[in-house]
Amino acid sequence: MKQQPSASVAGQAAIAEAAAILEQGGLVAFPTETVYGLGADAENPAAVARIYEAKGRPHDHPVIVHVAPGADLDYWVTEVPEQARQLVQAFWPGPLTLILKRHPQIPDAVSAGQDSVGIRCPSHPVAIALLQAFKGGKGGVAAPSANKFGNVSPTTARHVRDEFGMDQHDDGDLGGGIACSAAELSVVLEGGSSQVGIESTIVDMSRLATHGPVLLRPGHISAQQIADVIGMLPAAPDQAAPRASGTLESHYAPRTPVTMLAAESLAETLSRLRARGVKVAVIRHAATVEADAQRVLPADPAGYAYGLYAALRDMDQTGSGLILVETPPQDAAWLGVNDRLRRSVFGSAGVIESLLQK
Repeated sequence: MKQQPSASVAGQAAIAEAAAILEQGGLVAFPTETVYGLGADAENPAAVARIYEAKGRPHDHPVIVHVAPGADLDYWVTEVPEQARQLVQAFWPGPLTLILKRHPQIPDAVSAGQDSVGIRCPSHPVAIALLQAFKGGKGGVAAPSANKFGNVSPTTARHVRDEFGMDQHDDGDLGGGIACSAAELSVVLEGGSSQVGIESTIVDMSRLATHGPVLLRPGHISAQQIADVIGMLPAAPDQAAPRASGTLESHYAPRTPVTMLAAESLAETLSRLRARGVKVAVIRHAATVEADAQRVLPADPAGYAYGLYAALRDMDQTGSGLILVETPPQDAAWLGVNDRLRRSVFGSAGVIESLLQK
């Protein structure tokens, strides 16, 4: 279920203003096909530091550098293996991040001190326009998701404004960009809902000779799709693998506790929780249950991913004591979705029993 950006998107004036803010060392939130990003000039360590400050992001957690279509990768990295070029040809612009050896001229602020760097070229038209406008298309924008660290990633501009407590106003100049009162963030570019809805697939290509390709974070582009291009199935992460965005055990979490249950357990568990006076929100895709609040997502992995973060955010606003998520299928097509949910529910073991004992 791939949806196109809405008609309400940033215009040329807003994009030019955002590019100027980036060149001045400011922060700009912008849409990509995966989620909205919080961007800064990747070659300005002070600007990158503002990302970490705004998000409350640990300084050992790297960010991804976004580049325009046709960017010179040799400027950013010391070596681009042939297999990496094949993946670029197949999937860029698109939701694939490649980890490669960082060029010494690129500040290690983007890679949390590592000798590697994550690079991707997004496909959202507003992101592409911004990257082409910034430094004449020759710059890079460092950008993790535009939310406080560990929270649910934003898939709309409204999510970003809510996350950072911004004031929206129309000054007639931004043309699809929203200026805000948050000191750390200058503007949010409008781009509709992100079409993919979860973060990019990350593949380590920096150690091919010793480890082959390594899948650091699953996403919309599957391991099999990667193997179909380069003839090698990416391996699971090893202990020596580079640190990468969005791979901590606890991540993508709303304020309300979240846990997953199999479809056959939902109705009984809801009944028991209701009997104890617990308000419960439900996210489901196949089961039919009655709940105080619920969101039904498509039963296909792409459609489910598209709606997942918005559903988590919506259910987080219902005043519920718990969000119950019907466990999705466990086959390879659902790997990206299950990865995000596993991190969302991390630390929730025993939450149902605790609520039932109150």
